[in-house]
Amino acid sequence: MSFKQTGPSIEPHAQTKAQYSYFDLLTKPIEIYLFLDPLCPESWSLDPVIKKLQLEYGRFFSIRPILCTKQNQYAKGKSKDLNRQWEKTATLTGMCCDRNPWFANPITYPANVSIAIKAAELQGIKAGRRYLRKIQENLFLYKTDISQDDQLIRVAAETELDLDEFKRDLHSNSAKKALQCDFKLAKEMEVDQSPSLVFFNESEEDEGLKLSGAYGYDIYVKVLKQLLQKEVAPIDKPKLEDFIKHFRSGTTHEIAIIYDWSPEVACNEMKKLQLKQLVKCVPVKHGMFWHCNCNNETDD
Repeated sequence: MSFKQTGPSIEPHAQTKAQYSYFDLLTKPIEIYLFLDPLCPESWSLDPVIKKLQLEYGRFFSIRPILCTKQNQYAKGKSKDLNRQWEKTATLTGMCCDRNPWFANPITYPANVSIAIKAAELQGIKAGRRYLRKIQENLFLYKTDISQDDQLIRVAAETELDLDEFKRDLHSNSAKKALQCDFKLAKEMEVDQSPSLVFFNESEEDEGLKLSGAYGYDIYVKVLKQLLQKEVAPIDKPKLEDFIKHFRSGTTHEIAIIYDWSPEVACNEMKKLQLKQLVKCVPVKHGMFWHCNCNNETDD
């Protein structure tokens, strides 16, 4: 498995004769490895960009989240550094990210968080992704020490996992081995920064493309088109009401990115859903967080 480092200057190939049939798209020609740290604000801030990419171009790729947490950066005595990092990320990206946990309620056992995510993944990739998202919401929006077992189990209940199975897997060798496999893969691909994305075209012999760090949406679209070797158009995004029913939650900033709106327009559109009693608003630092009031399926 080979790859090369790339960056924001990458340009897509001009349109070629490459074609993708209906049956090609069933297997999705592109595979993306998303390396992230669940406690990292940069990984959290990339979530709306990934959602938008999936909504507009998801027919061309599958995505595989890989955990690459560096536990030593969360050691005692580093609260000031972490606070600065979180505040900087929130200011630059606009993503809700409250730095106070590292003063008032620091993460006690950082390693437990990653193991719990892998335990959730044992119930399926989609279950693991839902659990990861809920962990991040509790950490970045509600300043919760989600490393304690009771909190990890509570999040599993909120994510509608099989609780008996989750409790058995929480500190199991299976979850620990799965996490070690993620760490090994990150080492093999020389990933030393989170988030990082590595793109592979499964139908080609070409090496993959690695982007270290978080970039703007257009960069990821360019890389995708380069690997497809074809100009492809985005599909229409779902109606906002359908989006929030599916994903169950979102910040004003996320909605703005995904729908190419200003934060003011995004907020006004969400308030319209609030008037219909479809969502409820929770004020958080650096913005507003919206919860869906319905009980629709959440698989994404």
